[in-house]
Amino acid sequence: MLSVWCGANRFEHGEVTRHDPVLKQLFGFKKMANFKAVMRLFKKFDQQTNETVMDALYQWMFNQININGITLDLDSTVMTRYGSQEGTARGYNPAKRGRVSRHPLMAFVADTRMIANCWLRSGDSGSANNVQGFLANTLHRLGSQRVALIRADSGFSDAQFLAHLEEEKYHYIIALKQNQPLQRALVEAQGWWALLDEKNQPVEGIELCRFQYQANPWEKPRWVIGIRQHIEKRLAPKGKTLNLFADDPVIGKYRFSSLVTDLDLPAVVIWRTYRGRADCENRIKELKYDFAADSFNMQDFWATEAVLNTVMLAYNLMSLMRQVLLKTSTTKHSSNNIQHTLQTLRYKLFAKPAYINTEARKSILNLALAMQHREWMQGLWDASKTFELPAKFTPLYSP
Repeated sequence: MLSVWCGANRFEHGEVTRHDPVLKQLFGFKKMANFKAVMRLFKKFDQQTNETVMDALYQWMFNQININGITLDLDSTVMTRYGSQEGTARGYNPAKRGRVSRHPLMAFVADTRMIANCWLRSGDSGSANNVQGFLANTLHRLGSQRVALIRADSGFSDAQFLAHLEEEKYHYIIALKQNQPLQRALVEAQGWWALLDEKNQPVEGIELCRFQYQANPWEKPRWVIGIRQHIEKRLAPKGKTLNLFADDPVIGKYRFSSLVTDLDLPAVVIWRTYRGRADCENRIKELKYDFAADSFNMQDFWATEAVLNTVMLAYNLMSLMRQVLLKTSTTKHSSNNIQHTLQTLRYKLFAKPAYINTEARKSILNLALAMQHREWMQGLWDASKTFELPAKFTPLYSP
């Protein structure tokens, strides 16, 4: 974890932190293992060891915080591989078509910008493959935390998964795939109305509707929220054009998307609640580019999953530090909404020349800082002396 925070994107880079005397003393290491010893440690992980160790670590972490109802986001990503490692296969890979990959499944706690779970899977796995087992394991790793809402993209709009969520009494908002029956239902839907902003003024180019719809695999009708955005009136319209009606002079000018939910709430509330799920993509990008989540690749499948979850835990600790110590807000419209990436923190906070000496039997950390940064750094050190997690984090959604 320490090497990842310092910028390592392969095991060999751990030698940099290993030979840093200041880091060694700050973190209380008597001896620091070389990167080959770390790799041998991860090679000891099998499926049972992964479940035992990672379940305990995630539970310990989430038992330290208090959220009155978690908003849980499900998503998956593609990690391209070069070689013949275990669990690699050809599947959906938009960046490197035809290249083998792994397809991890991830769960995010939107309220605290943390990761609740990560399963490594073969590259030819679908998004919703074994999602019910993954959700059960995620709830186990969340410990005493209660899930108030589950959000996911259209890859998880499986009829069995929807039925499972309703059977377990979990509220959900999930995007739907634009198949032909749904396209016809969106065109035939009545009551489209213009979206209103906070001042009750119409937002040009966005219209919503709410209707009952039953897909062929569903056992019962469900609430569906339709969203259409005018291609010419919106700068970056979301959704897809309906291929069945692409030549229609009116319908062809819109991009459509749709959400299915068990919540009996107005369409605008459902749509705005779901929009926050897009932050998952930012978290995945940060994991790949700043935390090198897809770079610590090993031949053994379970060893790679152990490394991946270790990176996820390192991300969680850094996320809490940003929110509690740096006072970064998780709400989009907060006045203090500067989201420092790890790369920014490395140059602004971590990468400072330093040495430790001893005076009167006390160790003193000496940092080389520019004058304009000293007051800010001193404030962080003072705040760290009384570092405490909030008694309760504010949930994004309250039923």
